[in-house]
Amino acid sequence: MYQFEAEKSPHIAGENHFLTATVFLLTGLGLVTLYSSSYAFASRFFQDGGLHFVSHQLIAAGLGLVAFFLASRVNLERLKKPAKFLAAFAIILCVLTFVPGIGDTRNGASRWIKLPGGWTFQPSEIVKLVLPLYLAYFFDKRQDGMDKILAGTLPPVLVTALFFIIIYLQNNFSTAVFIAVNALVVFFLAGFRLRYFLSAIMMLLPFSGLLILTKEHRLRRLISYIKPDWEPRGAGYQASSSVKAIVSGGIWGKGLGRGTKKIVSIPEVHSDFIFSAFSEEAGFLGVIVVFALFGLFACLGYRGALRARSTFRRLLGCSLVTMIVSQVMLNIAVVSGSLPVAGLPLPFFSAGGSSLIITLLMAGLVVNVCRPENGYRFHNVFYTGIGEDVHAG
Repeated sequence: MYQFEAEKSPHIAGENHFLTATVFLLTGLGLVTLYSSSYAFASRFFQDGGLHFVSHQLIAAGLGLVAFFLASRVNLERLKKPAKFLAAFAIILCVLTFVPGIGDTRNGASRWIKLPGGWTFQPSEIVKLVLPLYLAYFFDKRQDGMDKILAGTLPPVLVTALFFIIIYLQNNFSTAVFIAVNALVVFFLAGFRLRYFLSAIMMLLPFSGLLILTKEHRLRRLISYIKPDWEPRGAGYQASSSVKAIVSGGIWGKGLGRGTKKIVSIPEVHSDFIFSAFSEEAGFLGVIVVFALFGLFACLGYRGALRARSTFRRLLGCSLVTMIVSQVMLNIAVVSGSLPVAGLPLPFFSAGGSSLIITLLMAGLVVNVCRPENGYRFHNVFYTGIGEDVHAG
């Protein structure tokens, strides 16, 4: 198959502006949705009133937009050398969640690090950025040695497995599996043979199934998903209430701030289930708008990443877009009752400063990869893998 150099053109620069605008629109829409969905809950349970969650999110959005701008302008080549050190730093941060006085444990989950001023940080969020960066760097460096197990396969497998184990021990099973699956996508994009990729998936599925059985709440969620009427006031309550809220929105929605399900029916609606509150108030048309924005982000992100002139840029761009978009798809699938309940926030929308800052940082790197001045190259990714160049001839 053939490859040719693409001339820089105004429409490519325009696509990058559209990509940036999409990120800003999603951020703004997420803040408005969080305000509407959390105000009633926050006004009852927090001393600073109904603005508790959105005020924290506004600060995180400000920091995140600064990170977005810096990430969109940084020289990506300078991120290669520190990639392995950033991976090691992320591992240390994840381990610190278990240290008394540093880690913050809630409901049996040790997922956060305490920060001054009552703030907390969730290190597993930074893994969603650091692991794709490390894998893109490693596979770019070892393009000619990926068939060698010790030099080309074992190091990234061990790093991914270590992140999986630590995050799983934090009692964050859904995030651990999510990160592992996205890492497999990078392996596939880097050019690993399809049979190796499928073999890894076949091993991961039964292993994940076994881990589900180790915690009662995971098993109860799975049973409630298979049989919704098994525990309608217990494990299945949140999911069933979410579906009812989505359906009640109808075509046009009830209007901003007029949703009722968010007040009494859906626990923690401002967090992982914020999409149900949005659907109730914005209706089917609002859902279509959100789908269109995320779809536009995915199309422009993949399109720009696949044009990038280096293996590192292509792998980094595609893996970060996949990380964001797959989390959106999984969150909406959970909220709509299509998958068992899992603790994955909706990017740009769910309350959580760590998630929003890291998401904006990843989006900034995607915009950077897609910048026209980085140059573009069309290549065949279906036969040779995204990590291989094919020369016309």
